[in-house]
Amino acid sequence: MTFVELLARLGGMGRFQVTYVAALAIPLLMLASHNLLQNFTAGVPEHHCRPRPVANDSAGDVPLLISIPSDGHHRPQRCRRYVEPQWHLLEVNSTVNDTANGAATEPCHDGWTYHDGVFAHTIVTEWDLVCESKTLRQVAQSIYMAGILLGSGLFGILSDKFGRRALLTWCYLQLGVTGAGTAAAPTFIVYCLCRFLAGLAMAGVSLNSASLCMEWIPTEARAVVGTINGYCYTLGQFVLAAVAFGLPHWRWLQLAVSLPFFLFFLYSWLFVESARWQVISGRPDLALKGLRKVARINGRKEEGDKLSEEALRTSMCQEPPLPGGALAALVRTPGMRTVSCGVSFVWFSTSFAYYGLAMDLQGFGVDIYLSQLVFGAVDIPAKLASVLAISCVGRRVAQGGSLALAGICILANIIVPMELQMLRMAFAVIGKGSLAASFNCAYIFSGELFPTVISHRAGHLKDEEVTVPLSTTKTKDGV
Repeated sequence: MTFVELLARLGGMGRFQVTYVAALAIPLLMLASHNLLQNFTAGVPEHHCRPRPVANDSAGDVPLLISIPSDGHHRPQRCRRYVEPQWHLLEVNSTVNDTANGAATEPCHDGWTYHDGVFAHTIVTEWDLVCESKTLRQVAQSIYMAGILLGSGLFGILSDKFGRRALLTWCYLQLGVTGAGTAAAPTFIVYCLCRFLAGLAMAGVSLNSASLCMEWIPTEARAVVGTINGYCYTLGQFVLAAVAFGLPHWRWLQLAVSLPFFLFFLYSWLFVESARWQVISGRPDLALKGLRKVARINGRKEEGDKLSEEALRTSMCQEPPLPGGALAALVRTPGMRTVSCGVSFVWFSTSFAYYGLAMDLQGFGVDIYLSQLVFGAVDIPAKLASVLAISCVGRRVAQGGSLALAGICILANIIVPMELQMLRMAFAVIGKGSLAASFNCAYIFSGELFPTVISHRAGHLKDEEVTVPLSTTKTKDGV
């Protein structure tokens, strides 16, 4: 009897599994909040140089026209100011053409003035991440993503050594602490450090949530559970828009999306460790205790009482072995190397384009809260469409078609003029929906191309959301 058959005897998708999936899915709502948080905490408000002080201006009512040059749209330039006030511009017949008058300009030596509006309190206004320092805004997000990249490898290895539940509990705590630390960061360097540590923890939450789900859920229920988890990430995008609208100050917003992880940390102590991992780690007594608890919750106490440590060892012996480890199996044969490289490229291209769109909401010139809602809402029909496409035309056509449509929409936005904001937004929304469909196809495709025993390792290639892979089956494309 295999371990999957053992779970079926103990209730299959019973009360324990339903409760477990719900408890693991709720934190997934906050994944989007952290991944896309800088759309709001690092928003760039309208700004211009702080005018040079004028000796005879005690009231501070000198017109901006004489201190700040205008850009091509007759708005104050963001990063330059006049070296000397241009009083002649106040004359009735004067011109505001900066290049014509030839007045000398200089950088903003005295700082910037930020306009009140949607982004009145962000890390940009806090640490003046504009003009020469504007790239630091992207650096902060890149550091967070680097944390996710490092955490994906680090916590994957540690979870095999210390267990899924222990690492998940730790990552909940780390994310809560570093998120709160980010909200209280006194300097930009401390902010980036806390975001990096939060990225590490986010990867740990993603990986270990998926592992615990997969190792307790029957094979036939994994597709449904994966869909539920995927839509939790989508719903989290609506949560982010609502919380950001209610808390426009970046510190309070950062704190609001971090504090729930302390609650997740507290109830994670009630999680049952993966029995499969415990048996493999030489702890069949603990695995037996956990399985009997599961049987009791599922109303199969008698079946649980019949279990023995010897039966558990026998069930694990029937699992297909992987000499050299699961990761080595991904590149052991030419066929597996081809599959691994191809799947990795799909994950990379989809993730790269997805975040390129999702992290540039302000660039479309539409209300950012509305943009966040629309970008989240498009994932719902997109994922449903991907399921239908997979059923009708197969995995390869659905995967390739979604990526091709996303590429067309992104390339189209390159040639669409900036003035056509709604058209640009429409292309971006269709492109993001196509990428969400690509994620859905890729996860199903990955789960079927790799053997079941290593499919969860291959599935950890993505960062967009957490779902549970399918078992190995024969696809419509004959793979």
